Amino acid sequence: MSDFPDGANACPSIKDRLRTDILAQRRKLTSDQLTLAGSRVRATVRQLIDRFRPAQVAGYLPIGSEPGGPGLADLLAEAVGGPDRVLLPVLLPDRDLDWARFDGPNPAGTSGRAGTSGRAGTSGMRQPAGPRLGRAAVADVELVVVPALAVDHHGVRLGRGGGSYDRALARVPGGVPVVALLHDGELLPQVPAEPHDRPVSAVITPSEVRWFTPAR
Repeated sequence: MSDFPDGANACPSIKDRLRTDILAQRRKLTSDQLTLAGSRVRATVRQLIDRFRPAQVAGYLPIGSEPGGPGLADLLAEAVGGPDRVLLPVLLPDRDLDWARFDGPNPAGTSGRAGTSGRAGTSGMRQPAGPRLGRAAVADVELVVVPALAVDHHGVRLGRGGGSYDRALARVPGGVPVVALLHDGELLPQVPAEPHDRPVSAVITPSEVRWFTPAR
C-alpha cells in the first residue's frame, strides 16, 4: 500500500520489512507487558499535559497492542478537563483523517473502551461516532498524540503505510508538539524518510521521553 494514491513509496521494501518485524515483536508482548507499558506511557502523557496545559488535544483510540493501551482517550479527557476537548481521528475512504470529539468512557467506567467512540471503523480502526468536524479541525489543537510503529533519532515516523497521519500532520501549525507513542525498542537509529513524511516533535516509550525539537 503506497502512502498516497498517486505516488509510490521510494523505499517500500525497507519500510515494509520494518513494519513486519515490529508488528511481529508486538504480537509477542504478553497481556501483562502491554498493561504495564500502557500504564507507564499514559502516566508520562499525563505529565506532559500537566506541563503544557493544552486547551484541546488530538489523540487516538489504540487497538490491539498499540502503545497507550485502551485507556488512552480516557486519560487525555481527564487531563485536559473533559472529553469535549479531545479530538479523535476518523479514517475517510481516501485514507485522509476527519476528526470528531471523544464522547467519553462507557458506563462501566474503567474498561477504557469508549461508549459510542469505540465502534469499529475502516481497517478495524476504532473511531468516534459523533459529528464530524472536518479535516482541518486538527489545526485548532495545542498537542497532538499519534500512534507509530517506529521513530528514528531525527523524529522520522514510521506508520502503517496509508499516509493518513502525514496528511493530517501537514495541517498542524508549526510549534504545536506532535508526540508519538512507542513500545521500548521502537526508537531506532534510522527510519527511511520520504519527502511527504512528517516528523514528530517527541516520542514517549515506557522507559523514556525523547525530544527532537525544543519543548515549549
